[in-house]
Amino acid sequence: MPKQKKAVRIGVLTSGGDCAGLNAAIRAVVHRAIQGYSWEVLGIKEGTRGLMERPVLSIPLDLGIFTGNILRMGGTMLGTVNKGDPFAFPMPNGKVKDRSGECIQGLQELGLEALIGIGGDGSMKILSRLAQKGGFRFVGIPKTIDNDVAFTEFSVGFATAVDTAVDALDRLQPTAASHHRVMILEVMGRDAGHIALNAGIAGGADVILIPEIPYDIKKIAEKIRSLHERGRNHALVVCSEAVKQVSGEAVVESHVDGEMRYSGIGHILGDQIARATGAETRVTVLGHVQRGGIPGSRDRIIASAFGVHAVDLIAEGRSDRLVAWQHREVVDVPLEEVVTRYRSVDKGDALVRTARGLGISLGD
Repeated sequence: MPKQKKAVRIGVLTSGGDCAGLNAAIRAVVHRAIQGYSWEVLGIKEGTRGLMERPVLSIPLDLGIFTGNILRMGGTMLGTVNKGDPFAFPMPNGKVKDRSGECIQGLQELGLEALIGIGGDGSMKILSRLAQKGGFRFVGIPKTIDNDVAFTEFSVGFATAVDTAVDALDRLQPTAASHHRVMILEVMGRDAGHIALNAGIAGGADVILIPEIPYDIKKIAEKIRSLHERGRNHALVVCSEAVKQVSGEAVVESHVDGEMRYSGIGHILGDQIARATGAETRVTVLGHVQRGGIPGSRDRIIASAFGVHAVDLIAEGRSDRLVAWQHREVVDVPLEEVVTRYRSVDKGDALVRTARGLGISLGD
């Protein structure tokens, strides 16, 4: 009797902050692995935290799970964590412990041939280190509303976050005009201004403030006054959460878990603009609304293309790669290069030039 070939089993997990399009990526991995290669797929629940549990938190993923609804769902069906680096895991006694070995052991217990991780730049650094230490094959799929993963023009979740911000601007403009106000919309994006820049252009903002370009309140006031001189009775301002104050520092606050988070720049700008122009201001902080909700078409397409390509890489025997979108193509790049880079907004970026060409003030 010929020896039966061992069935190939791969794992998939989501890690870091959630966003729209994650379920579309998981679905694509499962469809390609099963229909293209007859592989088994295990979904690892709660990211790296699930790998530390015994038994490992995992579920078999088959085509019967993926009804038409899952493609349209926000969040992640597998759950995720954005805390607890397994190489320096916080313990109840206040110390940290290297629990990376537990994650590797968990992967071994599942009998996986390879792992596909869907995450942002922080998650990629952790998962890449785990792969190197454990000697297992790993392929990454970039997801983050911040769009700050290097070497890819788009990450899963970014387009929907931008659409959400644009929708907010579309709703703020009429009320701004009705009450002769300056409306300030604070958006996420961490240290990169991609959401603010894209949403500001698409939503007709008059002022866009991003972390990469320091602002001068006098320049903002000049822009608002010029609008009034042209007969406009209102203005729209979009600012990224990490925009720095005149002092050069971002606004952060400490939470009960000890984590420092960006918070408050929108309200500071509201006061500054009111003092500088005499205009009535109102501030809307969009926050986690940008992460949830139904994924838009672009995120579903990007996620699907990434999932298929990630499985194909494993089939080709290639690993330690990140799938990426470049020049309307799905490509892959070495993970070791990705984890040492960061994709912020370049001051010479085409969209920066576009904003300036439209007469939008960038605060400088």
